[in-house]
Amino acid sequence: MEEASCSFSEENLLGKGGFGRVYRGNLRSGEVVAIKKMELPPFKAAEGEREFRVEVDILSRLEHPNLVSLIGYCADGKQRFLVYEYMQKGNLQDHLNAIGEAKMDWPRRLKMALGAARGLAYLHSSSAVGIPIVHRDFKSTNILLSDNFEAKISDFGLATMMPEGQEIQATARVLGTFGYFDPEYTSTGKLTLQSDVYAFGVVLLELLTGRQAVDFTLGPNDQNLVLQVRHILNDRKKLRKVIDSEMGRSSYTMESIAMFANLASRCVRPESSERPSMAECVKELQLIIYTNAKSLGVAMAPNRRTF
Repeated sequence: MEEASCSFSEENLLGKGGFGRVYRGNLRSGEVVAIKKMELPPFKAAEGEREFRVEVDILSRLEHPNLVSLIGYCADGKQRFLVYEYMQKGNLQDHLNAIGEAKMDWPRRLKMALGAARGLAYLHSSSAVGIPIVHRDFKSTNILLSDNFEAKISDFGLATMMPEGQEIQATARVLGTFGYFDPEYTSTGKLTLQSDVYAFGVVLLELLTGRQAVDFTLGPNDQNLVLQVRHILNDRKKLRKVIDSEMGRSSYTMESIAMFANLASRCVRPESSERPSMAECVKELQLIIYTNAKSLGVAMAPNRRTF
């Protein structure tokens, strides 16, 4: 790992997270990879070990074009490393914040939303390991982008498999990221597949507005994106005011924007039973992409893949 990352040099540093740093690495085969080096204080060691084992266990069983692939791992003494495929374009949030690149147009954002939806639908479908998997930490920084902007979900350290035959899992404590928490999960401690759907809805709002899920630079009443825009998502006149101004006006139609906002509004409903499933989100996003392209006169190849 040290050889691949040039002794974990700063110039190869891709990012930092709650459980360590991620470096760009070059394997002897010539393959470029991303290496997560887990760095934890002693009081978090047990928690980090659990997340390491969960990620290895789950990702080693999964294979999907919209999930980041685990290439390998290393457990040497107290050191823990995870090796993933390298995603050239970084994470979604950085692109929405225009870090290093121009803002994205509407078709590209729709493509990313659909890719992420397919990844979550696959996890929820139980086709992978026989029972559904809840990601539990779905957010824009955990959506990585390939060279052609295909979205892939990453970071499965908090993921959990649902008890067989059950739709609810009671948890001892609420885990995830502030701003993406399902309000029903935080108030009851009961985790469902719909908790991921809520987080997905937050990401849809980020794609629509270009804003962060939580922005502490704003006033107390404007920090939370969902609370800020939820009441206007089905009002076309007011909706225009929250569309990301950096997005080219010629790349979207108000019909597709309204359909997208309506889907987002249903995903972030406080009651989990009123949210759509991820499979339904995939179908609706396919229709939104078709509607936008048709109105703009753009030819499209048929794509009916559910997940």
